[in-house]
Amino acid sequence: MDHNSENQKSFKNKFWIATGILLLAILVTYLFTTLLNLFLLVLAGALMAIYFHGCADFLKRKLKMGSPYALILSVVLNVVVIGLFFWFVGDRLNSQLDELSTKLPQTLENAKSWLSEKPLGQKILSYTTNSLDSGKAGSVIKTFFSSTFGILSDFYIVILLGMFFTASPAIYRKGIIHLVPTKGKATAEKLWDEIHHVLKNWLKGQIFGFFFIAILTGLGLWLLGMPLVLTLALVAGLLNFIPNFGPLIALIPAALLGLMQGPNTALLVVGLFTLIQIIQSTLTQPLIQKKMVSVPPALLVFGQVAMGVVAGFWGVLLATPLVAIVMTVINRLYVEKQGDQAE
Repeated sequence: MDHNSENQKSFKNKFWIATGILLLAILVTYLFTTLLNLFLLVLAGALMAIYFHGCADFLKRKLKMGSPYALILSVVLNVVVIGLFFWFVGDRLNSQLDELSTKLPQTLENAKSWLSEKPLGQKILSYTTNSLDSGKAGSVIKTFFSSTFGILSDFYIVILLGMFFTASPAIYRKGIIHLVPTKGKATAEKLWDEIHHVLKNWLKGQIFGFFFIAILTGLGLWLLGMPLVLTLALVAGLLNFIPNFGPLIALIPAALLGLMQGPNTALLVVGLFTLIQIIQSTLTQPLIQKKMVSVPPALLVFGQVAMGVVAGFWGVLLATPLVAIVMTVINRLYVEKQGDQAE
């Protein structure tokens, strides 16, 4: 009898220990994903501040003006340029977006009917239909656009953080370095400057890539006689911020609209996007990568997929700078120290 009661007591203890470990693991996972999302918002705000300060440095060099005035002029000029863009192009862009949203359903139907005529197309349709019926597509989209506070609220938080970081970056730099023990303050300052340099170069490369892709895409689609050129070009330029997957996502609406003009036009659109990506990867991308930490392509793809699963939209968008930051930290705190010890 005593033996049975001891077994029951042991079983209960093991059960509660296992339950406690499981609950602790769930709590740690929840806190990790939440804190990661918050960190990504802070990173986005920091990139915004780096952009404004980069513009201010350019104005300071060219116009020989003081830092505070250059920073104010940088913010004002960017607001004015964006405002003028939407003033002159906003109505046209809005109408094209509305037209795109109305045309895409019909375009998808046309694509289905075209694919259904071919054996390979029938297999693709069968696979995609099963995925949609099982709710996988909706789940993926919901996960991708999931965030801590909602996408619109996140953008508002990023703008606020960007304004604060832009106004007084030194306060946050000193505050973070102040938390580091005295022995490591010099290393922390160097690491901070290196990360700032990497993010600044990445941002410059992405902005250049945005204009490069948007202009070439717009010109190419215009020559092909495609509709909604402005919208498709802007989408291609913006999605260029997401390496590997962004260009493929941008191709989908363009190819579908091309299919409305005919299969040959769709193939020409695919060829155009492929050619632009080849030009970018052979001419512009190496110049950008020279100024950044070397990130292995496989590691970048893994980082994008992992961050997309864990953090959704912001994870995919900011996976590249985040991986670059991690590589910079590892190089500074581990690889270089190992090299010094070997010597």
